[in-house]
This record gives sequence, C-alpha cells and structure tokens, in this order.
Amino acid sequence: MKLEGLHILLTYQCTCECDHCFVWGSPRQSGTLTLEQIEQILQQAKEAGVTSIYFEGGEPFLYYPILVQAVRKAAGLGFSVGIVTNAYWANSVSDAEEWLRPFVGRLADLSVSSDLFHCTEAVGECPQNALVAAKWLNIPTGMLSVAQPEVEAPQSHGQIENESAVMYRGRAAVNLSGRVTGQPWESLDSCPHEDLRAPGRIHLDPLGNLHICQGIAIGNVFAKPLKQICEEYDPDAHPICGPLLEGGPAALVAEYNLPHESSYADACHLCYAARTALRPRFPECLNPDQMYGVME
Repeated sequence: MKLEGLHILLTYQCTCECDHCFVWGSPRQSGTLTLEQIEQILQQAKEAGVTSIYFEGGEPFLYYPILVQAVRKAAGLGFSVGIVTNAYWANSVSDAEEWLRPFVGRLADLSVSSDLFHCTEAVGECPQNALVAAKWLNIPTGMLSVAQPEVEAPQSHGQIENESAVMYRGRAAVNLSGRVTGQPWESLDSCPHEDLRAPGRIHLDPLGNLHICQGIAIGNVFAKPLKQICEEYDPDAHPICGPLLEGGPAALVAEYNLPHESSYADACHLCYAARTALRPRFPECLNPDQMYGVME
C-alpha cells in the first residue's frame, strides 16, 4: 500500500457533539497528540513517502499552540499541509485573521465545516468569518458540508467535497439512521466510500492507530513504523477488510454469522453495526473505544 495523504486526528475532543460525527467528537472525549508524538509521526510519514498532511479531529484548534507548531514543522518538511476545523474561534473577521496569521504561507488548504449539524444556518457566522479572513490572507479554503438525512445529496468518496450525504457510521448510526428509509441488508454488498485495497490516504488517531476507515485499524505507529505497516498490509487477509472487499458489509455479516436487522440506512450503518458486534473478537483492529462511542 502506497500512501500519499495522512490525515492526523490531533484530538478526539471537540467543541461540538454533532449527530453525524463518525469519530464521536465531543467535549467529553479523550485522546490528544503531544508535539513530540507529532514530530515522530511526521518523520515516519516522510520515510513512508507521504506528501500531504491534514490536521483534523475532533477540533484541532482546541490545542492551538500545538497545531501552530505542528503545521510549521510539517510545512518545513515539505508536506502539503491542510487543516479541517469548525471555525468556532472566528468570532469576527479580525479575530479570525489573528488566529490564521501563523499559517500564512504554510497551508495549502483550510477546510471549514459548516452545515445544519454545526450551525443554525447552513453557512454559519463563524465559518463565514474564517473563510473571509483566509481569503484576505491568501490561504486556500474549502467548505465541508453534510446534508440532513432527509435531503438528497451525493455520496462522498474519501475526503468530503461540497454537500454530501450522511455516512451512517459512528454517532450517525445511533442518532440519525432512524430518519431514513432502510435498505435490505443483503443489498449492501459493497463499500461506497473507501478504497480498502489501495486508499491513497489514511487516518491516524491520537493514540497512534492507523484507520483505513474510521474504526478499522491496520496498525499502530507507536508500535511499528508507518512505512512497515503499509508494506505489510494485506487487505484480503485482514479479518474485517477481507470480507468487505469480497462483498461489502453483507459479506461481513455472512462471514461471521452475525445477527442483523432486515434493513439499514446505508452500507456504513450495517458495517458499523457488524463491527460493533465483532469488537470482542477482533479488538486489535476494531479500536479504539473512542471510535465506538465509549467515553469513560
């Protein structure tokens, strides 16, 4: 597996507890990277041939001094660097300028989340302030927006672009799946969002877990170098990815003879339900607790 992009979850903590969040971001979440750990990860990423780094969460601006230093170090190593944020900090355009000024010349993208899960309006005041300030500072920007369950929207693949449909995994599987008409479980026979064989980009959480999809780990960079994990990754032999590649979430259910409902909101919903049931059997790759809403 050859990686180009590494999306680093600086923290699981967030200012919000959005219903659609598939990493269970929350003020009550735990798990945050230290600057020393980030430096180690960036070096591993360089050795693995990664060219693009994103810092996200949770909400990465909650640990602003660490984020500033992390972006500086990543840019200094030659990575293309991006940040994903809900812009809670942009109370005015002038305030947003001050928050963003340390990133001038170092960011290739500032992606701002704004939708009815985050704000009372589709494009909230704080996200608007952040986007305007970024434009004034010549920082490239993008908008991440997830539609309400009842609204028709295209499915996303990989990084969300423009308004996309809810993916019913994580908190969305619990809080939102009842708001849509279910699909027969046996029809959910492919993964519509992730390339499990050759993903190109992957997520790294604050505990060092490498997620090929949120909640499906293929290794831990604090136990084994990123380059080695990528070289050793065998998708067909992976106990979760193997069945998913063979026939999607329906095959995962059939492979392990799991109890199931007759219908699910989408493929992510069935996959998340199956993985939750399989966690005691495969704790090494269906982790950590944070990805499954366990916040103790």
